[in-house]
Amino acid sequence: MSAAVLVAAVVGGGVLFLMRRLFPRQKAVELLRYPADTMRGKTVIVTGANCGIGKALAGELLKLRARVIMACRDKRSAEEAAEDIKRQAGPEQEQGEVVIKHLDLASLRSVRKFCQEMNEEESKIDVLINNAGLYQCPYTKTEDGFEMQLGVNHLGHFLLTHLLLDLLKTSAPSRIVVVSSKLYKYGHINFDDLNSENNYNKAFCYSQSKLANLLFTLELARQLEGTGVTVNALTPGIVRTRLGRHVQIPLLAKPLFYLASLVFFKSPLEGAQTPLYLACSPDVEGVSGKCFANCEEEELMTKATDEQAAKKLWDVSRRMVGLAN
Repeated sequence: MSAAVLVAAVVGGGVLFLMRRLFPRQKAVELLRYPADTMRGKTVIVTGANCGIGKALAGELLKLRARVIMACRDKRSAEEAAEDIKRQAGPEQEQGEVVIKHLDLASLRSVRKFCQEMNEEESKIDVLINNAGLYQCPYTKTEDGFEMQLGVNHLGHFLLTHLLLDLLKTSAPSRIVVVSSKLYKYGHINFDDLNSENNYNKAFCYSQSKLANLLFTLELARQLEGTGVTVNALTPGIVRTRLGRHVQIPLLAKPLFYLASLVFFKSPLEGAQTPLYLACSPDVEGVSGKCFANCEEEELMTKATDEQAAKKLWDVSRRMVGLAN
């Protein structure tokens, strides 16, 4: 028995040491507090709102009386999430409103249908939060033939934002929030093989897509100057969500990894604080083209502030999603 305890202690200690090296303890997150009616009368679209950061964010916006449009691929999961966040928000008379809409970012046809419905049904959009994403999935392609991570994380949101811009402009002052990742640091935009058809590295493709989010934010902010529409990005840090479901962890290590994640990772609610800040706070009114982490402006690497690369990616992306020849 003592030998087994010793082995468990050694293995557990080793895992915790490795987790500490790989994932340094993140800055403590202070939950934001806004007046209960901060978002009353405002309509907010949150993509991927059925789980993780998106669900936590939708719940917080609902408590602030927003009309939250949960744009999700899985309708059943979205309905369950909606019931959960409404229950947590409290009595119906004190809530905002939840609307569930189908949106599959891996299908440009679905993106166009969603945007057509929004433009026909909604009189305004105050905030668009591009949150949904995929992480290190096996090599697959979207309905339109794009590498899946690039297609969902960048191109789907790229088209979504473009097709909602007119409504966002007529709703000004309005905001666009883009969820990126610190892993952008390990990528670059491979213009020679943007679709990763010659070589596929799932970690690189995720980093490339998150760098694309930042370059998209940079160029979009430039084009939106003077319109009353702002756009900012954020890196939420390492959060306990289903985003890492494609990462293979040995069966015996899963319990230890889970325990370690409780220590070193943010909760979804903590991860939702920066996008909530960018959606609600008067502190960032009029601020555009920036990136934030822990509700503070973050200094980016030069690869994420390269205006020429941002313009080139913009033009290439427009052609890929059918907005230009």
